[in-house]
Amino acid sequence: MQSSSYTPEEHLQLPDQPGVYKYFNEENELIYVGKAKSLKKRVSSYFNKNTGVNHKTRRMVKEIRKIEITLVDNEFDALLLENNLIKKIQPKYNILLRDDKTYPYLLITKENFPRIFPTRKMIPKRGTYFGPFASVKAMNNVLDLIRELFTIRTCKLDLSPYKIAENKYKVCLEYHIRNCQGPCVGYQNEQAYQKDIEQAKHILKGNLGVAKTYFKQEMQHYAESMEYEKAHRYKEKYDLLEKYQAKSLITNPGFGNLDVCTIVSDEKSAYVNYMRVKSGSLIVSKNVEIKKRLDEEDEEILLIALIRLQDQFQSDADEVLLNVELSNPIEGLNVFAPKIGDKKKLIELSLKNALFYKKEKALLIGLNLDKKDRVIRQLQKDLSLSEIPDHIECFDNSNIQGTSPVASMVCFLNGKPAVKEYRHYHIKTVEGPNDFASMKEIVGRRYKRLLEEGLPMPKLVVIDGGKGQLSSAVEALQELGVYGRMPIIGIAKRLEEIYFPGDSYPIHIDKKSESLRLLQRIRDEAHRFAITFHRNVRSKNAFGTQLTSIPGIGENTADKLLSHFKSLKKINEAEEEELASVIGLSRAKALLEWKEKNKGA
Repeated sequence: MQSSSYTPEEHLQLPDQPGVYKYFNEENELIYVGKAKSLKKRVSSYFNKNTGVNHKTRRMVKEIRKIEITLVDNEFDALLLENNLIKKIQPKYNILLRDDKTYPYLLITKENFPRIFPTRKMIPKRGTYFGPFASVKAMNNVLDLIRELFTIRTCKLDLSPYKIAENKYKVCLEYHIRNCQGPCVGYQNEQAYQKDIEQAKHILKGNLGVAKTYFKQEMQHYAESMEYEKAHRYKEKYDLLEKYQAKSLITNPGFGNLDVCTIVSDEKSAYVNYMRVKSGSLIVSKNVEIKKRLDEEDEEILLIALIRLQDQFQSDADEVLLNVELSNPIEGLNVFAPKIGDKKKLIELSLKNALFYKKEKALLIGLNLDKKDRVIRQLQKDLSLSEIPDHIECFDNSNIQGTSPVASMVCFLNGKPAVKEYRHYHIKTVEGPNDFASMKEIVGRRYKRLLEEGLPMPKLVVIDGGKGQLSSAVEALQELGVYGRMPIIGIAKRLEEIYFPGDSYPIHIDKKSESLRLLQRIRDEAHRFAITFHRNVRSKNAFGTQLTSIPGIGENTADKLLSHFKSLKKINEAEEEELASVIGLSRAKALLEWKEKNKGA
């Protein structure tokens, strides 16, 4: 693979070959990753003024300062590389398959007389993992089947040959109820035990036919030897496995190893169902919701979801069925959208799951919105607002006697904190402890920025403070010409009084009201955010002052040291070589000389 870098103006110089492209912003932050059959055509489409791209994409294009590409052999390799980069870096404009769950696996341990048990932690050196299982119930069903078919030990004893030979153990209840054959006391040798483990592996892989053939052969062998009791035991196991397979059989047993992936979507989200089928048996079914970032097409979302889910569930499918026809076939990925027959029925089953999941999500969102609506509607009523305040922004200042003055803005959407929208501010135009002027500055800066970027204004602005701070914020809005476009209030801490512009007398909301609790929560969050930022700035300034007092160490050098080492203690403990790698050899020597002179001070 080859990698190269371009500016947005050089997009026409990109090669007409398959690969992955990466967009970086002014801060050299990766903001988007994409794959293409032709890098030149795909990347140029973003910068072609005649192409009807949506407003979200236009906003992203404005941020692009650098384009990096990686050439690959074919589009399928590009798809895999794109998936790995998105999963690892999570660029802000790429869709993500977020999933907070940790799914269970079944582990066959790497030890004498291996055990089989469920776990949610993958530590490869412990043994072989099978899964993950999307359902704990499904996993337990498989584990119960294995324990009925085979006598696998459940104890944690170290069954090393020398320990068994020394007669260190005694048989337990599991032996007496015939769930174990007593390998701990030498009643079962490891070779016979390992045969059961091998058959259990086939079942965990979904290859039930191999295990059935094994039981059938053993049954016939013992029948021919006239050991009818043993033959009957293997017949029971064969019947049990056949019964289990009949329960899980959903379609043509002649089907091999295939995956099914379907998608339904609306303006904001896509809902994907993924199923794994082996020999006609459904062994995995998983639903995911994907939030759209740039109004992506269903085909694009489905491919990303398919690759991610196949990776997550360790798929080795020979064939993939989709409900969306790909505009261009992808070399290396055997996919198609069936129109008739049993495979079409599989698509319909998967689609039914995706549609049900979409409906379930909409119902859940409706229930949550009802609860949130109740609070913000009550706030609308208590403050006599013309619109529901589903977008609230709150400002607070922080300084100690005018030193290191900073401010914060927190944002709540639908009554919940939108942490990504929080903002920190260094006060730039005010000297000394002047809360009123500081408030005017940050409110002016915030809404000037929103106006310039064409972003929506909040439905309510909250100022942490009384009449003075509120009046200063109003001045800033008046100078920008946006006063009156959004309601603004001040909330004073002592008596939780709510002030409106131009009104000398505050209003009081019932102390038990949910709407007041929401305002208090927003105000307290703004205060916490400002205080935390202020402490960090003070700490950095204090460290910087100590460092810049050293001959040869200026502000830029002090910043480099603090960014790398994070504390004075670590700087003092650093060796010359490490210091030199950050600030150069001459400054490193100056720093070490100063430390040596002041060692006893």
